[in-house]
Amino acid sequence: MEFLDKNLEQYVEDHTRDENPLLKKLNRDTWANVLMPRMLSGHLQGRVLSMLTHMINPSRVLEIGTYTGYSAICMAEGLQKGGKLVTLDIKEEYEDMVRGYFEEAGLTETIDFKIGNAIEVIPTLDEVWDLVFIDADKDNYSNYFDLVIDRVRTGGYIIADNVLWSGKVLPENRAKMDPDTKAIVEFNQKVHQDDRVENVLFPIRDGLMVLRKL
Repeated sequence: MEFLDKNLEQYVEDHTRDENPLLKKLNRDTWANVLMPRMLSGHLQGRVLSMLTHMINPSRVLEIGTYTGYSAICMAEGLQKGGKLVTLDIKEEYEDMVRGYFEEAGLTETIDFKIGNAIEVIPTLDEVWDLVFIDADKDNYSNYFDLVIDRVRTGGYIIADNVLWSGKVLPENRAKMDPDTKAIVEFNQKVHQDDRVENVLFPIRDGLMVLRKL
């Protein structure tokens, strides 16, 4: 489902700061050589993530779901000097590509890329997070939230991607809910009712749920 008229979407992108050459290259490389390239954050969402990270100015960022590394590079732009971004992914097949782009971006000392099951890895990370970005398997969104919420500092943020799920979250589209849609609907309701956070759902691309820990 397209949420904006294509001409309006193009206008938005035309009036959003452009990707740098490395991100353009990674964008093209992903679309040309990787399965399901629509999973890439891309130009607009990447600039939004960069802007939000600059505003938060975090020292410690956790990303759950690396894919090809585009969003990690965007969020690293707003890290404090000496800050660290830990990014987790279960798929090994993109590791060489991802590490190559992190190296090309000069971020090998800044980004700690770990391969493994996030459910198992997260509890081993001895950090207090300023920002957590969730963009992985939808059926575990609620589990990821539960795992990180007590390790996010007061005033810190959690951002979850794909919370509109191509419009499938709407009541009129739930007659035959698939498991991923059910998981996203339950996650959205869960965090909306959680008094430990305040939430705003931004209709950017496939939906960004932004949570601030109270």
